Amino acid sequence: MKNSGILKEELLQGKYSQLLKEIYLDESMLEYQNKRYADAITEFEKLYGEKEVEVYSAPGRSEVCGNHTDHQLGMVLATSINLDAIAVVSKTEGDLIRIVSEGYDMVEVDVNDLEEKYEEEGTTAALIRGVVAKVKEEGYRVGGFEAYVTSDVLIGAGLSSSAAFEIIVGTIFSGLFNEMSISPVFLAQAGQFAENVYFGKPCGLMDQMACSVGGLIHIDFKNPEEPVVEKVPADFEAYKYSLCIVDTKASHADLTEDYAQIPAEMKKVAAFFKQDVLREVDEKEFYSQIPGLRSILGDRPVLRALHFFEEEKRVQAQVEALKQGDFKEFLSLVEKSGNSSFKYLQNIYTTRNEQSQAMSIALGVSESILGNHGVCRVHGGGFAGTIQIFVENSFVEEYRKAMDKVFGSGSCHVLKVRQHGGMQVL
Repeated sequence: MKNSGILKEELLQGKYSQLLKEIYLDESMLEYQNKRYADAITEFEKLYGEKEVEVYSAPGRSEVCGNHTDHQLGMVLATSINLDAIAVVSKTEGDLIRIVSEGYDMVEVDVNDLEEKYEEEGTTAALIRGVVAKVKEEGYRVGGFEAYVTSDVLIGAGLSSSAAFEIIVGTIFSGLFNEMSISPVFLAQAGQFAENVYFGKPCGLMDQMACSVGGLIHIDFKNPEEPVVEKVPADFEAYKYSLCIVDTKASHADLTEDYAQIPAEMKKVAAFFKQDVLREVDEKEFYSQIPGLRSILGDRPVLRALHFFEEEKRVQAQVEALKQGDFKEFLSLVEKSGNSSFKYLQNIYTTRNEQSQAMSIALGVSESILGNHGVCRVHGGGFAGTIQIFVENSFVEEYRKAMDKVFGSGSCHVLKVRQHGGMQVL
C-alpha cells in the first residue's frame, strides 16, 4: 500500500510509465493512462480522504471464435484487450464494502449478508454480493474496503464491461486479503456465478475467463469445474494487422430474452438426445435426426445447433492456424465464423424489431470498404452493439474514417491484445 497523495504525484511524474506501457502496449497512450490513474486517485480522495491505497485492473475482452458455444460446454478463442476497469482501493477495519463506479451512486454490501436478494437482480450490488459469496464459500478471506472504479471498457459494446467489473472485485479480494493467491480461473467462475445466480443473467463463462486470465486464450469448457485454458501466440502486429471494434451504438434495451433463447434452444436440441448440453450430443446422430428435430422443435433450434457443431471445429482450426503462423487461414476462419453466426446462430438483430439492424449495416458496409484488406464478423453476444474487424495496418485509417462517417465520430476503436488479466497494478 502507498499513500494516495504520493502515488498520485508519482503517476503525474511518469514514474510508472514503463509498467503502464507493458500493460497497455501503446506508448502513445501513456500520458492518458498516467493522468487517468491520477484522476482516479483524486476521485477516491474526494470520497474517502487521503489514505493508503492499492490499484487494481481488469481488462475487457474480445471474442475471436466460439460464438455462443461456452454455455454448451464448447470451446472458444478469446482475448483480453487494452481497455480496462481500474480500481483505487483501501482496506477498512469493518465488514462493509463501499464502491463508487464513475457516474454512479455508491453501492454498499456487507460481507456478512450474502443471501440472494430478489430486489437486487440486475444491479451492481448483486454482482458484488455474488462474487463475495462465491469467494467466501471457497474458504478465502473476505473483508471490508472502500473503492473508486473507473472504466474505459465500452458499456454495451460486447467487450464485457460487466465481466471486467466482476473480475476486478474478485481480484481486489485476492490482493487485499489473500496475497493474490486466488486463481484467475476461480475468479472467472465466481464472476459467472454472480451474474447467473445473483444478477439474473444466464451467461456462459467465456467473458469472465478472458478478462481474468489475459492474453489470447483457447478455452475448453468440457469440464466447467476445471476448464482447460491454453495461451495461443497472437502477435497481430507481426502480421501487420490490427484488431478493430466498431460500436454501432444500437440500443441494448429489452434484449435479455433474445440472448436467453440461444442457450435455451440449443439445450432443447440436447434434451432431444437426453443430454444437458450440445457438447454431449454425437454430431453424426444430430445430423441423422434433423427431420425429427425440425418437426418437434422447429427450424431455428436446429440451425443454432448446426452452428455449434461447426463452430467447435473452427475454434480448433483457428488455434492450429495461429500456432503454424498461417494468418491467411486464420482470417478465412474468422470470416466463416461470422457468416455462421449471421446465417445459422442468427444473433445479428432481434426478430422483434426487424427495422433495427445496425450490425447488419455495419457488416455490409465493412465488406464493401475492406475488399481484400481485412475481414469482419459479429462481436460478442450479438443483436446490438459491435462488430469485430481484422484489418491491414496500412488500411486502418481509411477504414476508421469510413465507419465513423456511418456511425459517428469515435465509433471505430483500434485495440491491442493485452497479456495481463486481472491484476494488482500498484
